[in-house]
Amino acid sequence: MKQEVSLREFPRRVKIRVYTRPVDPDCYPAGLANSIHLSVMADNAQPIPFNKNYGILFAEGRIAPDNTIVPLGIRSPRIFQLPDGVIGICGERILENGDPDPSVSGKLLLWTTRDLIHFESAGPADSEFVLSGNISDTLSVDAALAEEALRYWTPIVYTGVSVPETVHAQSLQDLERIQAQLAYSDGSVREKKVHWATESIHFDRPGTYHVNGTMRQQHFRFPLAKGYGDPVIFPWEGKWYYISTNDNLDDIGLYLREADTVHDLFADGVQEHLILPFSPERGFEQTFWAPEFHVIGGELYILFAVSGHAWGPQCHMMKRKKTGKMTDENGWENPTRVVRKDGTPLAKGPITLDMTFIRAKSGSYVIWSYREHIGTPLDSGSMLYIASIDEREPWRLTTDPVLLSRPLFGWENVEGTINNEGPYAFEKDGMIYVTYSGGSANRYTYALGLLTASTESNLLDPGSWTKSVTPVLTFYSVAGEYGPGHNSFFTNEEGELMIAYHGETDIRETLRCDGIRRVHFRKDGTPYFGMAACEDLIEETVTTCVIVE
Repeated sequence: MKQEVSLREFPRRVKIRVYTRPVDPDCYPAGLANSIHLSVMADNAQPIPFNKNYGILFAEGRIAPDNTIVPLGIRSPRIFQLPDGVIGICGERILENGDPDPSVSGKLLLWTTRDLIHFESAGPADSEFVLSGNISDTLSVDAALAEEALRYWTPIVYTGVSVPETVHAQSLQDLERIQAQLAYSDGSVREKKVHWATESIHFDRPGTYHVNGTMRQQHFRFPLAKGYGDPVIFPWEGKWYYISTNDNLDDIGLYLREADTVHDLFADGVQEHLILPFSPERGFEQTFWAPEFHVIGGELYILFAVSGHAWGPQCHMMKRKKTGKMTDENGWENPTRVVRKDGTPLAKGPITLDMTFIRAKSGSYVIWSYREHIGTPLDSGSMLYIASIDEREPWRLTTDPVLLSRPLFGWENVEGTINNEGPYAFEKDGMIYVTYSGGSANRYTYALGLLTASTESNLLDPGSWTKSVTPVLTFYSVAGEYGPGHNSFFTNEEGELMIAYHGETDIRETLRCDGIRRVHFRKDGTPYFGMAACEDLIEETVTTCVIVE
């Protein structure tokens, strides 16, 4: 059993400090350093940083008249408390080189919060008003509030397990319905199937039996597969499949793995089946990027991007034939390029890629990444767009595209990377969660962001979505994993939600490698993606008394 994260025995009042960090181009560049960090300190003890000392509040970049992004940061942050108890955090908005941003002269960026967990942006506020109160880089707060916030911004770890002391069972099925309750340091609890040793139990006659059971969490090593990006794991008709961008073959062709278990997909010598080859006559010559499996209208599709002879990836869909074999090139129909509602290409000059599919109560949708003038002074950065589709013809939009997100935060735009890409969704408890990636796809700064909306809402309304200002998975999240991003989700053999992603093994490495881990859910029901294998359940034994009546 692991010990709960050690939280200091705080006195009644403690100090919260806000600060930025020095810029280090080699391991913490300006896009990250020029953000607001928080720590807590009791008396004269050493401060404890929130979020492993990674930034929490980031300034949004400004859209220039030519539709490019002006990256912005923060300096000289301050914290204060309003008369109604709301906490304010502010700072001076600066340009990427550290100069003051002249567009907001006399104003400070302002956020408000009641719990140091959830923050509301108040935008640029009049500096004379903000600075008129008692304001500094520290604030005395109630210890209970600080401890709850620190618990939220501290890694969540497994702390123990419980099962009923006594179980009344008349059959093996009765016993197998008894699950263990696993506890975690944030107060969250989840259920886990127990593998009971039932050899000594006689369910055909009354008796009392002491029975042991074991639980093992499915874990995967990192790196799992070297030279692969954008991994997707998918169950279909009793088999498991793995598809990804194949960097080992210069991203040429779509290759598929098939196995009986998820672990077997990554066994030594596993066969890779070429299901979409290099084909100049069909216009498929390069950037076979980010393939995803989705069941749409009862049919199985692969959504991916590909270029012809001239570089410029565009979104396509490839449908499985009715009786087609998954691993056979001839088991798939010819790919179809995604078009707008009037039948014209999704984009003519700009690039489109990383398309994913969402089904919600309000309809069916696709989200993809779109970028104009890439590699030029007018580069718009990659943006996320959404549109509705008819599942009978999913390659044709039924509405105009709607902008969901641009890479405005410093962690999305590190040293000119300006990326919002790789969206992927799951639904839980009436909410749709869409992860996406920002930063550079094969560098240590790559990170996951999160968009959230209610399944009841109009997903084509940008106001229905909430964008997290703080990334939800970074190179600070799990030791030894750098640049985690471009993920997908799947449900494993035990019904647990898993995240598959790529990252690098060193801060200077650029070879993309795959990883898989379990998605945890906090006490408030929101997802937590950064639980390392050593922080989760590994294996436990439990005992109960089974009474057969």
